[in-house]
Order: sequence, then structure tokens, then C-alpha cells
Amino acid sequence: MPSGTVEAIHIAPEAASAVEPRDSVQAVAGRGLRGDRYFQEAGTFTGVEGGGRHLTLIETEAVVAIQREAGIELEPGEHRRNLTTSGIALNHLVDREFSIGEARFMGIRLCEPCTHLQSLTGKDEIISALLHRGGLRADIVESGTIGVGDRIRAD
Repeated sequence: MPSGTVEAIHIAPEAASAVEPRDSVQAVAGRGLRGDRYFQEAGTFTGVEGGGRHLTLIETEAVVAIQREAGIELEPGEHRRNLTTSGIALNHLVDREFSIGEARFMGIRLCEPCTHLQSLTGKDEIISALLHRGGLRADIVESGTIGVGDRIRAD
């Protein structure tokens, strides 16, 4: 069973607002992360068709790779994903259930970079640099607390 680790947690209370680091956060089934813009139904893409807005994840390995390959440095949370992970291939979690801390999730689709991320970071090359490694979008199927250091376990 593949597993990884939560390295960092970030939420943003409103669309396009600065992200805030957290040591832990409450994941609420059918809603999102308590305090995050999508939990409040105030995210940039709230109301846009398609699931996977409850939780977004990105691999530390991808952040390191774009710095090495494209010279793009991202500050913690600047990628706008809720969780920064290590040790697990997130692309492999599409259409799979997985657990983090006390909560359970369903991987819905890849979290490809977009022009909104590009405009918020001011980094023109970020779309091509993160293409197919921009992370994972997931829905929360069972509520619980998740925290930095928690294991990510794929079923």
C-alpha cells in the first residue's frame, strides 16, 4: 500500500487571498477544509462544474523539480494547494480512496496549473513547469482532523 506524509497545510479564507499555514485542519465530508475558501463557497472556481474542490494536494518533489528544471521558486503555499506532501505519487490517486489522519478522501482529478495560478504568482512559466505534476483534487468522504506529519495511505 503506497504511503506518504503531509509536509505542510495551507488554507485561504477567500478567493485570491493570501494562504495561511496551519498545523492541523478539520476536513468536513461534503464541504471541504474548515476555514478554507471552498468550505465557505467563496473560491474562485466555486460553482464551476466538476468535483475535487474539497482538498488540493501537491508533491514536494514537484516543487523541488520545477525549481531545479525551470528556476521557479515557490514560497510555502504559493502553489495554492491545501496540502504539500512527500513520498507519494499523487497522480496515482485519481479514482482511488485514501486516508490522511482521521479523514478519508476520493481522488477526483489532476490539479493542473491554470492562468489564475499564473496571475497570482506572477510566474509566467508556472503552467508549463507544473503541467501533469500540479497535484491532485480530492473530495472528502469521511470527516476528521488532518495534521502536518500525518501519513497519507492509499487503499
